[in-house]
Amino acid sequence: MKAVRFHEYGTPEVLRYEDVALPVPAAGQVRVRVAATSFNSVDGNIRGGFMQGPIPVALPHTPGLDVAGTVDALGEGVGNVAVGDEVIGFLPMDKPGAAAEYVLAPAEVLTPAPKSVPLADAAALPLVGLTARQALFDHGKLTTGQRVLINGAGGAVGNYAVQLAKGAGAHVVATASPRSRAAVEAAGADEVVDHTAGSVTAAVSEPVDLVLNLAPVDPAELAALLTLVRPGGALVNTTVWMPAPGDDERGVRGIDLFVRSDAGQLAQLVALVDAGELRVEVAERVALADLPALHARPAVHGKVVVVPPAA
Repeated sequence: MKAVRFHEYGTPEVLRYEDVALPVPAAGQVRVRVAATSFNSVDGNIRGGFMQGPIPVALPHTPGLDVAGTVDALGEGVGNVAVGDEVIGFLPMDKPGAAAEYVLAPAEVLTPAPKSVPLADAAALPLVGLTARQALFDHGKLTTGQRVLINGAGGAVGNYAVQLAKGAGAHVVATASPRSRAAVEAAGADEVVDHTAGSVTAAVSEPVDLVLNLAPVDPAELAALLTLVRPGGALVNTTVWMPAPGDDERGVRGIDLFVRSDAGQLAQLVALVDAGELRVEVAERVALADLPALHARPAVHGKVVVVPPAA
C-alpha cells in the first residue's frame, strides 16, 4: 500500500510517500481502508520530534490521528464492527496513523460514521470535535445559561466549540480575526471580538464562567484572560506547553487539556451531525501524496482532509 512516513524527526522534508507492507490486524484490531485522514497541528510537532516525551513513536512513523474509512479486515475477538462498516475514530497517538491506504485501529476507538456527510469529510471530526467537547463539558463543566469565552475560535477546534457551546444553551463570546469572523458568526457566536484590534480583556464587558483558550498566546495574555472568569469558574487551556493559570483565592480552576479518544463521546458527536445540530466544516481536501507539502505550509487554515488514492 501507499503511505506517508518519516524515518527520522525533522522538517517536512523528512516525510516520504512510499510503498509499505499491508498491515495485518492482531487480536482486538481492525484494518480500515482509509477514505481520509486529516491534518492536525500536533502532527507537525510529532514529526519535528517535540513530543517524544508524551507521545513516543517508533520510527519509521506514519502520521494521521483521525481516520474515516471502511472496515476491511478483523482481528481475533472483534465483535463491535463488521467488514464493510463505515467508521471513524481518533487513533492512538503513539501508533502508526492513517496517512496511508490502510491503517490498523483498536476496535474500541471506532464508531459508525455519520450518514449525512461524505465519508472522507467525516475525518474532520474526531480529534478536534472531541477536544472541543471535552474542554467545554468534561473539564469546563459548561451548562445552560452560562457565559463562555472561546479564545481562538477561528480554528478547527474553535468552530466545533462555538457550535457545541451554543447548542448547550450557553452565551458564546468568541475571539477571531477579520478573516474568520464570518465563519465564527455562522457557527453561532453571540459576540465576536477582533483580537487583532486590541486587548481582549478590555473588549469583554462582563465576566464569564469559562474561558477556553485555543490560541498560542503568551503567558501574560493567558493570565489576563483569567481575570475575566467569575469566582468558581474555570480556564481550560489546550496549548499544553504553557500551563493554565488558576486563582485559588477566587476558586477559579486552571486546567490543561490533553484530548483522549472516546468512541462513546464521538458517537454522540456523530448523532449531532446527523441531526443537523453540528456541522462538519472542511476547508480543503488534498491528496495523500501532497501531505508533505501541506506540512510545509507556514499556516494551515481550517480543517484539511487528506485523501489516499482511490481503490
